[in-house]
Amino acid sequence: MKLTKTYKFAFRTALIISILLFLLTSLFSYLFFEEIALWLSITIALSFFIISFFVLQYNVERFIYSRVKNIYNEVSLLDVNDLDKKFITSDMDTLSKEVQRFAEDKSLEIEMLQMREKYRREFLGNVSHELKTPLFTVQGYILTLLEGAVNDKAIRNKYLDRANKGVERLIDVVKDLDMISKLESGGMNLNIEIFNIVELIQNVFDLLEMKAKKRNTTLAFNKLYDTPLLVKGDLNRIEQVLINLIENSIKYGKINGHSTVGINNYSDEKFIIEVTDDGEGVKEVNKSRLFERFFRVDQSRSREQGGSGLGLSIVKHIAEAHNQQVFVESEFGEGSTFSFTLEKVK
Repeated sequence: MKLTKTYKFAFRTALIISILLFLLTSLFSYLFFEEIALWLSITIALSFFIISFFVLQYNVERFIYSRVKNIYNEVSLLDVNDLDKKFITSDMDTLSKEVQRFAEDKSLEIEMLQMREKYRREFLGNVSHELKTPLFTVQGYILTLLEGAVNDKAIRNKYLDRANKGVERLIDVVKDLDMISKLESGGMNLNIEIFNIVELIQNVFDLLEMKAKKRNTTLAFNKLYDTPLLVKGDLNRIEQVLINLIENSIKYGKINGHSTVGINNYSDEKFIIEVTDDGEGVKEVNKSRLFERFFRVDQSRSREQGGSGLGLSIVKHIAEAHNQQVFVESEFGEGSTFSFTLEKVK
């Protein structure tokens, strides 16, 4: 059995002292008790070795533990209740590894806290901006009306219409934030049912037809689907996922472009629904942040296009609530494909 370092230290020290004692007692007993010199020296040395070994081991363990305990007490991040006396004092290698592991864990924890703090600041800044912009817009139009423009019917109707659009944007942001909060906290129950995903996509095409016409964008399937493809999920939430993805493909695709939806086999149990546009695409550095709340690749263009800035974040949360995955493939200058999986019904 491999001895730990404190036991090795106690063993070696006790052995050295015992050998020295053996030599001294041998010499002494030889001079005065010649007949029993050897047996007396061996007995004394052996007894002293056993006693000194345990005394040394106990004191070394006690010393190490007391010093480490002081370190835990002095460092506010360390909890002395986490200190395992048996584990710490029996092996210095273990102590070193434990301290190193602790330092790495705390370093990772601090890094995560810093990332969260950065995310929190960005999130609050984005929420503030998203709410402030339409609020100031609405306030500006109302103040103009109050200052006398209300008497001009044409201006009054135009400004009231613009103020209403600002209020609608505010409502969109608040509704989307509320939905994300419910999805994250598990407060939104999913109504799982079986439905035809081809029919649902066609319904979304019909719903977004006017928006597509404004940019002269063609909405189409990637091929003919002449038979129903049945999937399992919350129909209303999956419809929202499709609306968000297809609407984004219209917004960020080319004018006079194409938005295409495909349904392919992802595995024996799942389909993958892919929404492809022929827009500008996304740079590699931005791909990992696309599903963050309020993250926009092009701030000015995105806000001109409208929306809450939470669409892709909602897509991700709804997919994860269904225990499904979301993906993005994009090459800058070549367009993007956003996709998500859904459970098949066989």
